Amino acid sequence: MAPEAARSVRNLASAPIRLPLAMGRQLTAPIRADVRRAVRRSLGVPGDPPPRAEHPGEAYLPPGGVARRVHGDLPAMVVGGLAALLLQTLHPLAMAGVADHSNYREDPIGRLRRTAAFVGATSFGTVEQAERAIEQVRHVHRRVHGRAPDGRRYSANDPELLTWVHVAEMHSFLAAYQRFGPLRLTPADCSRYFAETAVVARSLGARWVPGSTGEVEDYFRRVRPDLYAGTQALDARDFLMRGVARRPNDRAVYSVILAAALTVLPRWARAELRIPAPPLVDSLVVAPFARSVLGALRWTLRP
Repeated sequence: MAPEAARSVRNLASAPIRLPLAMGRQLTAPIRADVRRAVRRSLGVPGDPPPRAEHPGEAYLPPGGVARRVHGDLPAMVVGGLAALLLQTLHPLAMAGVADHSNYREDPIGRLRRTAAFVGATSFGTVEQAERAIEQVRHVHRRVHGRAPDGRRYSANDPELLTWVHVAEMHSFLAAYQRFGPLRLTPADCSRYFAETAVVARSLGARWVPGSTGEVEDYFRRVRPDLYAGTQALDARDFLMRGVARRPNDRAVYSVILAAALTVLPRWARAELRIPAPPLVDSLVVAPFARSVLGALRWTLRP
């Protein structure tokens, strides 16, 4: 049989399969788009993400870098973001700034959206977009200062506090991606992630930022004696554990994300926050179930 004839036969043979698949995609696309919007709303980020800056000379972070790979996975990022909020409460000065100046109780979703917008601008935006977002945060930080319950003064522009908030976030984002993301990163990629994202903290005013996995581990060893769950931290813990969702479906999604976030928290942090950490339950029950749910969310969110 001639090659052209053979191709025609193959095309005819596969046509009955391709046609229903194409029709199925056309029929389900609007439904999937509606579901995708509902899922993004449940995760607290209802709008579609803005276009990414792909030109190396214009992008703030490397377009082909590890940070974009991690920050581009929304389900893992939401898990890591919740874990980061819990971890950050353990620094009494950082927690005092949140308690005194943040409206996280009255508008938790709004705070989540602002944080997501900042991470999006610095991860996927142009240099101009990222610098604009950084300057907005620096402007807000100038007003955030006061005295913590332990008597010490605090300022959101304190370089040490900026390092703490940054490391708690990046460590949680990466841990969530490693546990629940679509692919695991190599140790070299993990260190590169911290090196790539350190520029954000330095631009905000941090003087020193860990740039590798080893430096992050050493940093936690250094600051752990200063971390504890005071009254403000426990109040924030209770608020986050209760959840911020109101619709039944949103509450169900939040409960899965919270369970996943608790498995991402370092064990010493869970112990300080007085949250039980049964290892067998985490590894044999919570993590597999959350991984399957987050995988379904990931499929739904894919354009």
